[in-house]
Amino acid sequence: MAPARERVDKYLLAGVEATLRPRTADSYAQIVRTHLAPAFARVPLTRLTPQLIQQTYRACSPPDCPRRLSPNVHGVLHLGLRAGVQVAPRARQHRGPRGPATRGRTRDARAITGAGAQGAGGAEGDPLEPLYRLAITAGLRLGELLALRWPDVDLEQRTLSVVATLEHSHGHEPVVAAPKTSRSRRQVVLGGAIVDALRAHRQAQPGIGFVFTRGDGRPLSRSIVDKAWTRLNARADVPRVRFHDLRQTSATLLLGRGVHPKIVSEMLGHATVAITLDLYSHVTPTMQREAVVVMDDLLSQ
Repeated sequence: MAPARERVDKYLLAGVEATLRPRTADSYAQIVRTHLAPAFARVPLTRLTPQLIQQTYRACSPPDCPRRLSPNVHGVLHLGLRAGVQVAPRARQHRGPRGPATRGRTRDARAITGAGAQGAGGAEGDPLEPLYRLAITAGLRLGELLALRWPDVDLEQRTLSVVATLEHSHGHEPVVAAPKTSRSRRQVVLGGAIVDALRAHRQAQPGIGFVFTRGDGRPLSRSIVDKAWTRLNARADVPRVRFHDLRQTSATLLLGRGVHPKIVSEMLGHATVAITLDLYSHVTPTMQREAVVVMDDLLSQ
């Protein structure tokens, strides 16, 4: 079928499946089927306009619809259209409400601060405490933590190398894959406290396999970690946050103490420092106030 006559829902599915990793493609495809396909199932690309998209947004907003069309759905629509070779020009010009996929929102960036961060979110004594502490101190993504092997960790030099990520897709065993981007492949310097925690963890789990494993030596799954963290977070005296927010915590703490965004960006493995600044723009006013104090000190000498 020629792209111009292709249906929007089929086009979006092809776009996300062709350009994303399996696990991400699965979740994005589900959003297409659940939220977008009912609205665009009979619409050819040539008929897709900003007005039609806006009508869909309004129809799926309260009080007309019990489920609000989330910013994530707009992100999937925007990505699916960009992924195609030929897209209706008028539809492509549509930007709509900015969602997480556009890197323009910081609403979802939450963090644990103060004593809560020092205590790894209340994880003292928890079997996964070293994993939680490493997520906070090094800012690794969950897939990077789960793919980490002991040969990648140099406790003497206090460094670890991010060389892989563990990918999960529905109905398949997890696989070790290349990092998310070329910038994701990086070396991270570790502090003394996390090195001590990893030393103790290694004594309890000798070997050269994965750093964080199940009882049979296989790597932990995302669902195991997410469920364990959710249970821990629910009973801890800290803000309710997702596991991914431990990575947000790392960036927020560093930027809040004046660490240069370029350094934080490299530690997190962001593709560009612009991503770091966009995601954590809510932290930079503190940095700006500190910069003003420094300037005042310099000019008053």
